[in-house]
Amino acid sequence: MSANTFTSSGPLRGHIRVPGDKSISHRALMFSSLAIGESIIEGLLEGEDVLATAAAMRQLGAEIERGNDGIWRVHGAGLGSLLEPKQALDMGNSGTSTRLLMGLLASHGFTATFTGDASLSGRPMNRVIEPLSQMGASIEASADGTLPLMMRGALPAVPITYRLPVASAQVKSAVLLAGLNTPGITSVIEPVATRDHTERMLKGFGATLEIGDHDGERLISIHGDAVLEPQQVIVPGDPSSAAFFIVAALIVPDSDLVIENVGMNDTRAGIVHALRQMGGNIEGMNLREVGGEPVADLRVTHSALKGAEIEPALAPSMIDEFPVLFVAAALAEGTTKTSGLEELRVKESDRLATMASALKLAGAKVEEHEDGLTIEGTGGEPLRGTPDGAQVQTLLDHRISMSMAVAGLASRNGVTIDDTAPIATSFPNFTELMGQIIE
Repeated sequence: MSANTFTSSGPLRGHIRVPGDKSISHRALMFSSLAIGESIIEGLLEGEDVLATAAAMRQLGAEIERGNDGIWRVHGAGLGSLLEPKQALDMGNSGTSTRLLMGLLASHGFTATFTGDASLSGRPMNRVIEPLSQMGASIEASADGTLPLMMRGALPAVPITYRLPVASAQVKSAVLLAGLNTPGITSVIEPVATRDHTERMLKGFGATLEIGDHDGERLISIHGDAVLEPQQVIVPGDPSSAAFFIVAALIVPDSDLVIENVGMNDTRAGIVHALRQMGGNIEGMNLREVGGEPVADLRVTHSALKGAEIEPALAPSMIDEFPVLFVAAALAEGTTKTSGLEELRVKESDRLATMASALKLAGAKVEEHEDGLTIEGTGGEPLRGTPDGAQVQTLLDHRISMSMAVAGLASRNGVTIDDTAPIATSFPNFTELMGQIIE
């Protein structure tokens, strides 16, 4: 275990770049592995979750190499030509890798076993198992629909039209990926729009994909037996990673920070909208489009935040950023209320309970509900924890670790994270980058 203490700091200043977007990095590796020919990926996030995807795609027949220049080159095996893996696919801590790969392999005629670490093995897969079973895949999971699980893909799989019972980009993507190698048209109906990286990138790789309307809801249809063409992919900075530095600069006095090359896809940028709603000064500069994704440089300055009621409709576009939003709320003036966040109870940890407990230890006033938190802010005053500092249990959850590290920067007596090692799953140089910009 690697414990670390974060204490009140000087202002955050300078220019930084956060690692590449994790969601886009996973998909870039997978789709490049399905194309015939060489794809080039720049800016790939080299965290443990994405490396688990790379390792799995190698087991399935793709040739994947990282150059000394940091550029990744992928020679795809071709859709429908993937190889049966000789060993179990170890997904580590990555729920995204697991659910997307289950979708991809559901329409290939071989057996694959999925395993993961203790945290991932407690996360539910039933929401993916249900539609993939309808398409003909045979899936044997552990109790409660968790890993390890064994899947026998269907060849040919059966095209379906599936209405998502909960907003989930991962379930949507799993069904669309299964549809890639399925004759006919496979469709997903989304009651609430979720992140659309899969749709954008599949189009970029040459898949035939249509997006329309079905009784006021979003209808996404993919044509099967697709042939994907190799691409050059430039991965924008991850807004989920940028969120920790955005909140840190907002709550630490005299901060003036520029975060370059941040992905600003509307289905992901909810945290920026929510923080602006709370009075956060976040200026989007040099707005541009890179590889079909909107990108901007964000200038963030210290702001007098005010409590707000965060609409549940924002949740899908910032579901992973709520832990650090709770930190911003703890330093705001007045009350912040969140609801519609049941999804946070089945992440790497129960993020509602874990953040409520951690913030209380740090001195925040927090009330936990079934589907959200209500937080009474300090009005900008540093958090007052116990005299010897808050000793926080993060339950091996990387986002809890980073969120509470940010809280430590605005605390009277510091916050000690029990284990910072899990941060490497998504943001390997987080602590180093933080050290570079604190004056």
